[in-house]
Amino acid sequence: MRRTTPLALAAAALLLAGCGSQQEDTGSGGKASEPPSPTRSAGGCTGQADLTAADHGRTVCVTEGGEVRLTLDGTRARPWKAVTASGTGLRGINAGFVLRPGDATAAYRAVAAGTVRLTSSRPLCAEPTAPDRVSCKGVEEWTVTVRVG
Repeated sequence: MRRTTPLALAAAALLLAGCGSQQEDTGSGGKASEPPSPTRSAGGCTGQADLTAADHGRTVCVTEGGEVRLTLDGTRARPWKAVTASGTGLRGINAGFVLRPGDATAAYRAVAAGTVRLTSSRPLCAEPTAPDRVSCKGVEEWTVTVRVG
């Protein structure tokens, strides 16, 4: 299990104090999984989406001018690759700093209507530390689709 350091807790508290997290899940029937809020537009899009590894496979909608921020918690032995974005509608912005080796962070501003696929991956198993250890070559994929509307 991963230990959380006081620095990580302080950084998370500052991030949470500055902004809320609203996401849309269009998995079944295109309905949002959260009740409407003042930051959600009439079209169901939100001004801020904060994503983690648990959001794999989701589709979120962000309003133009809104932001998408993500943090994938990894380890030295199982690091996430840098996040890639394919599609139109998002522009990369400063994601801040990475607190631990193996994590991947990214941030984007929604600049125009469009759809973007965000992806990353990491090894399923840690590399062996001794010659007599067994390793696997599996890969854990992470994908989220962002719609800018």
